[in-house]
Amino acid sequence: MDQVKVNLKGGTEKLYQKGVTLLEIAEDISKRLAKEALAAKVNGVIKGLEFKVENDCKVEILTFEDEEGRKVFWHSSSHVMAQAVKRLFPEAKLAIGPAIDEGFYYDFDRKESFSPSDLEKIEQEMVRIIAEDYAFCREDVSREEALSDLKNIDEQYKVELVEDLPKDAPISFYRQGEFKDLCAGPHIPSAGKIKAIKLISLAGAYWRGNEQNKMLQRIYGISFPKKSMLKEYIDRIEEAKKRDHRKLGKELDLFSIHEEGPGFPFFHPKGMVLWNLLTDFWRREHEKRGYQEIKTPIILNEELWRRSGHWDHYKENMYFTKIDESDYAVKPMNCPGGILMYKTDSHSYRDLPIRLGELGLVHRHELSGVLHGLMRVRCFTQDDAHIFMMPSQIEDEIIAVIDLVDYFYKIFGFEYNVELSTRPEDSMGSDELWEQATEALRKALDKKGMSYKVNEGDGAFYGPKIDFHLRDSIGRTWQCGTIQLDFQMPERFDLTYIGADGEKHRPVMIHRVIFGSIERFIGILIEHFAGAFPVWLAPVQARILPISEKHMDYARKVRSQLQEGGIRVELDERNEKIGYKIREAQVQKLPFMLIVGDKEVSENTLSVRLREKGDVGQKPIEEFIKEVVSMTRK
Repeated sequence: MDQVKVNLKGGTEKLYQKGVTLLEIAEDISKRLAKEALAAKVNGVIKGLEFKVENDCKVEILTFEDEEGRKVFWHSSSHVMAQAVKRLFPEAKLAIGPAIDEGFYYDFDRKESFSPSDLEKIEQEMVRIIAEDYAFCREDVSREEALSDLKNIDEQYKVELVEDLPKDAPISFYRQGEFKDLCAGPHIPSAGKIKAIKLISLAGAYWRGNEQNKMLQRIYGISFPKKSMLKEYIDRIEEAKKRDHRKLGKELDLFSIHEEGPGFPFFHPKGMVLWNLLTDFWRREHEKRGYQEIKTPIILNEELWRRSGHWDHYKENMYFTKIDESDYAVKPMNCPGGILMYKTDSHSYRDLPIRLGELGLVHRHELSGVLHGLMRVRCFTQDDAHIFMMPSQIEDEIIAVIDLVDYFYKIFGFEYNVELSTRPEDSMGSDELWEQATEALRKALDKKGMSYKVNEGDGAFYGPKIDFHLRDSIGRTWQCGTIQLDFQMPERFDLTYIGADGEKHRPVMIHRVIFGSIERFIGILIEHFAGAFPVWLAPVQARILPISEKHMDYARKVRSQLQEGGIRVELDERNEKIGYKIREAQVQKLPFMLIVGDKEVSENTLSVRLREKGDVGQKPIEEFIKEVVSMTRK
């Protein structure tokens, strides 16, 4: 009897009969795992549970707990949605329907626009399809068969996808019931695995993301293998709506975005307090660690961007202008400016590492449909730094940046996940240098004992990177910090240093950010704290609330004392009742409300009210100042 050796998760090795399916392997491990199984990885490649194992291999069964398992589940859900749409609106043409970070979408071409009531009908039809529990069945076909079938049913978008595939590429359809769709798969065993679904929203989307193409209708959805998960998701979405930084930014008077400049945020005085607190903290901590701050121009000539590689890899995201009949570009990144700064002088090995930090304003062209408050903008400030070093210094410098990122995120109360991203298809440089750079990042992470996920093919075009995904107070993740190791640009710009041997050598570069974008980080902080910033970050730390006009002189004296003590304070001078003033201060999420009336004036005190706890009694002014100052030392 032919047998295959299968290495399971955790290192267990088992023998199975040749031709055993992945589902049978899951059943052998445990009945519970077989019930929850959605797909599996065979030697790192994701397969459907119907796949038969014919050779020795490594197998990992995937459930909804695994990211890859969720992606298969959500992609299968998009097929169920497409089936429902074709049942209800057979004239609709199918485009694409992938899984996304949370849920799925499908793009349709239909003369009439989908309405919210249409979404309800589609959702109800999906529930019926799920109850019918159709199996997802793969059908492998030739290129000719695929094109013939798709042309016969007039699915022009699918025809285009097939025509763009390499001539020898395998082509498959997946069928569930009467519906079949062009798809490489894999899929979950059957639609009945889906226990809860919700269609979330409608949006427009250009075919293949190209604004020159037709605008399609995109339906977003989410699904889960348990109904309780959908309830948790809806609760989290409702909480996220309350925390929406666009809503809170307006209510707290932090920033605004105007029709005259979509994607270009305006920061108000209180927003600038928050901005300056972040950048002052950034400057202090970088100065302690040997960084020198620089500032480079926003506009530089086109030739520079060609030399750096940005022209070939990034020009569709850049803005251009002409100066004295020559072509210039608005910088999308700061690195070429930092490189020119390095080249202004010769350097010895004794000078290295050189750490150049820059709070650099960059501009990137984003389609209007993806702009989102401070999270997705067209101009933003990167807390950039470029480190020039000898190859022997790589590991120590990477570890130092990891430590700095860790320090920053802990200050703000964030936990984070780490990804190591490897060489993308659209990259420059030799395999040897890429391997060397990737291994250097891997070794630094291993030396720090950090757990990390490998994100294949998602590095920068000039080098691999370590990405830091911080987790906010309601469980969402945001990619902020990054460390990119670059052997390419020093080569392109002929950067050198004089070594101990008196000869010229090539330095290596690190590109890194911690906040990522100051604007986006502020947006994340607003949502993380729901606008209720800790005392040290609050744009206004305290508001003085006089009970009546006769207490105003004392209130002004208190304001002066608090300002001299370094506290950011406001005085509410309006002729309103004290209850109204308290409610207004509470809505503004101010950490401290300081009520002054006859008793406070006579005893030279403050009646202190906390944002979370309410009234905590009277305090002498000096004692209050000391307490607040102790909370603001970061």
